[in-house]
Amino acid sequence: MNAELDTFRDAIRRFVAAEVAPHQERWSQQQHVDRELWHKGGEMGMLLADIPVEYGGSGGSFAHQAVVFEELIYAGDMAFGIHVHAIVAHYILNQGTEAQKQKYLPLLASGEMVAAIAMSEPGAGSDLKGIRSTALRNETGYRINGSKIFISNGYLADLIVVVAKTSPDAGAKGISLMLVETRNCPGFKVGRILEKIGQKGQDTCELFFDDVLVPADAVLGGIEGEGFRQLMTELPYERTILGVSAVAAIERALQLTVEHVRQRKAFGQALIEMQNTRFVLAEIKTEATIARTFIDRCITDMMEGRMDTELASMAKYWLSDLQCKVIDQCLQLFGGYGYMLEYPIARMYADARVQRIYGGANEIMKEIIARSL
Repeated sequence: MNAELDTFRDAIRRFVAAEVAPHQERWSQQQHVDRELWHKGGEMGMLLADIPVEYGGSGGSFAHQAVVFEELIYAGDMAFGIHVHAIVAHYILNQGTEAQKQKYLPLLASGEMVAAIAMSEPGAGSDLKGIRSTALRNETGYRINGSKIFISNGYLADLIVVVAKTSPDAGAKGISLMLVETRNCPGFKVGRILEKIGQKGQDTCELFFDDVLVPADAVLGGIEGEGFRQLMTELPYERTILGVSAVAAIERALQLTVEHVRQRKAFGQALIEMQNTRFVLAEIKTEATIARTFIDRCITDMMEGRMDTELASMAKYWLSDLQCKVIDQCLQLFGGYGYMLEYPIARMYADARVQRIYGGANEIMKEIIARSL
């Protein structure tokens, strides 16, 4: 952090307090944020904080984007899908053609377009080689067929990066990433918003593609068969983001719990005065400090272009595991109140569980790390 980032954080914190925090319950009920929020986020310059100015972004570093993610978590938000939006932008920035960058990045930065990435299918999750969706070439472009599931931002998305096979018999070398604009798109259908354990305000959907026709220049990067390589190249960015969110959640859980145990009394004394409470919180504070030190190192590596797959996998797996463990311990100190959804710690408990699944299951992360031994 530095003075410029502190100023940026203050601005983001005020925005989140005014435009995000007051609407959490309503968004949870409707299962998606208001479309207007994306436009306001674009005006604020928070949607693509680390994308160059020449492409419509704010021109900051990964540290700026990390500040955005942290402030949303500190406010208890798990509905505003900026994370996925930023991930798609980096696919386009790093893997797209110049024409694709010029066309889409300014629209994503302003919030005029909302982005999603469609990887998972009913029969293929972490094993991306097992996808069945196809994008087959014809005389005018590509015809996409298939279905996707668990797609964050799926309900509101105007631009979707679809993982599909352009050469179905070529294995990983037959996978391409297709840029699909959903407005006025015959054959494209958004299914129901899925009922989840947590993250109720995040629009997670099924998507269906029935002979969806896209132009020949819809292939990300303009070359067929590069999709698997592109995915492997960009996944460390996503996994580092998940690590940033995990640490912010750990810090928030600790803060909420300390406040609670100072006020709550049992057997004639505040919970904070009991040795078990103090020792549990001492352990959590230590783990939170270690986690913060680690993620700050990861943020620095990302800023300096040296973040690799193994370290990003460590960050994703270890920090999301720790997030779930810490929030569970904190909830226990709330007693019965911790099981009530009116208390933030209960919502954090439900929201955290998927962190160990999406972005690549933690078991996959361990396999990636093991390969580097």
